[in-house]
Amino acid sequence: MKPLAGIDAGKAHYHCVVIDSEGMRLLSRRVANDEADLTTLVDTVLELSGGGVVTWVRDLNSGCAGLLIALLADREQMLLLPGRIVYHPAAGYRGDSKTDAKDAAIIADQARMHRDLHPMRVDDEISVELKILTSRRTDLMRDRTRAINRLRALLTGYFPALERALDVRNSAGGLILLTGYQSPDGLRKLGRTKLEGWLRKRKAYNASRLADVAIEAASGKSVPVAGQDVAASAVGKLARRILNLNVELRELDSVIEERFRGHRHAEVIESMPGFGPLLGAEFLAATGGDVSAFCSADGPAGISGLAPVPRDSGRVSGNLRRPRRYDRRLLRAFCLSAQLSIRHSPQSQVLYNRKRAEGKRHTQAVLALARRRLNVLWAMLRDNAVYQPGTGTAA
Repeated sequence: MKPLAGIDAGKAHYHCVVIDSEGMRLLSRRVANDEADLTTLVDTVLELSGGGVVTWVRDLNSGCAGLLIALLADREQMLLLPGRIVYHPAAGYRGDSKTDAKDAAIIADQARMHRDLHPMRVDDEISVELKILTSRRTDLMRDRTRAINRLRALLTGYFPALERALDVRNSAGGLILLTGYQSPDGLRKLGRTKLEGWLRKRKAYNASRLADVAIEAASGKSVPVAGQDVAASAVGKLARRILNLNVELRELDSVIEERFRGHRHAEVIESMPGFGPLLGAEFLAATGGDVSAFCSADGPAGISGLAPVPRDSGRVSGNLRRPRRYDRRLLRAFCLSAQLSIRHSPQSQVLYNRKRAEGKRHTQAVLALARRRLNVLWAMLRDNAVYQPGTGTAA
């Protein structure tokens, strides 16, 4: 057996420990997270092994691990990912100390004893780009949700009638109004006619109705609330921020759609009801754009949490539960696409209705539908075949 190189990663430095087939330490070295230092480390380890392929073991597959992964892929080295197995066995090693060198040695030793670790696959370029773009989109959506919730809370505190009248979550018109007028006094002084003109000038949708509901809300509010002026100022700033986030999200969605349609599997994925460019991009970002690593649909089903795992003990058997560790992004993509397909696909409607008739709750029926659709999508990608409703390829 060739030497094993265990690596404990950090933002600034790595620690590498090389062991032989008996677990004896051959090398222990701390190197900077820099291309020149990492290249020297790889060369040194290859010299210890007499050339050829060395089994490298990492506990991370992204983030600060990107540079080393690229170097190892360029050298055609085998990279294994032990994941969480390196953390729990650490308590079984001698001593209570925790150092980078000890962590790297444990990673290598655990890989030496295990035979069920999978080699890491390098994702294709478009899938990596989609992973970055979809992560950015998730951050923007969370920022937008926080800003909307804060705006509604502030507006409810001093002007609840206007908060009820405006749909700031789904309509830009209410946000446009709030960028200029947030208080009942300001709306009453402006008047309905001038407010409608102000809204039309800024291209607010249905300006006439917006002006009506705003003036009606302002007419019923005459008692000032403590802190009203400061809250109104904050509401205006939040409204402008939400509008800017909406613009950024639209631009980002266009970029994601363009990248997604450039992928070789885009046509196959998008042919399935419920999958559009955004959910398709989430799927490619989570899987790396290649399902050939899975022998069957059970692989992605286990990763996404759609395959139940047994929780048997003693006389208790047949107790199936959802796994505690799974890719929530992948699960979300399949569940959302399943819910969308219920409205647009007769085959999905039939399966969903059958599960509900069996006594399943809505969530359980959607999960069952998502699992069935995963099987179909995996077969479609395996055969490079688009979705054909009403045939063996359909759910």
